[in-house]
Amino acid sequence: MRVWFGLAAGIVTAAAAGTLLADAGMETTSKVAANTAMAKARAAATQASGASAAAVPARASDGLTYTASGQVEEPVNYRDWVFLSSGLGMTYGPAAPAAGRPPLFDNVFVNPQSYRAFMSTGRWPDGTMFVLELRRALSNQSINNGGYTQGDIAAIEAAAKDSQRFADTGGWKYFEFGAAAVAGESATPQPPSATCYTCHSQHTAVENTFVQFYPTLFAVAREKGTVKTTYDPNRKVQ
Repeated sequence: MRVWFGLAAGIVTAAAAGTLLADAGMETTSKVAANTAMAKARAAATQASGASAAAVPARASDGLTYTASGQVEEPVNYRDWVFLSSGLGMTYGPAAPAAGRPPLFDNVFVNPQSYRAFMSTGRWPDGTMFVLELRRALSNQSINNGGYTQGDIAAIEAAAKDSQRFADTGGWKYFEFGAAAVAGESATPQPPSATCYTCHSQHTAVENTFVQFYPTLFAVAREKGTVKTTYDPNRKVQ
């Protein structure tokens, strides 16, 4: 006895119908397997995301370090850190280069762990250290007929975050080192009366840092919602 299936393609015998049902079963099984694979992939992605967040250190260990007496050590390997930006003639107020002298270049570096933490969270962990390398600007060097190239180091400055030790100045302090990175050199922080504290507190985009001058990081801060509500891109320092 034949069982007939009225299909758009025509009349199919029971044997053929069995084959179609088997194929449909295989297709259903494939769909289930695919859905299961997708679910596993989503779970793995979620787990990886959680692991990545958990990997962000509460305190960076490759940046700010202290001497036995509590002074901040100058990082001699800062040029192995993450390079953030370079500026020319950056001044934050009435300060300006002496008449007839070219402006200074500033190169900004930050320790790698803090950079990765910021890219993940939009915030800086304790132990963060920025190094500001100031270099003299040179003109007419080699085949260059216009503009400036970088010359010798004029000064090395730093900013560091330690919420406990630097609590009296909002968790950040600022340092000045010599004109060259010297192993074993250390410095005491600028006094709280120094103008750098007020400037960094009032005019920075994220915490006490000028992230607005680092385009890649500024985009991250806006995405993470960590730009300070008090930040005004049109405000100038008188």
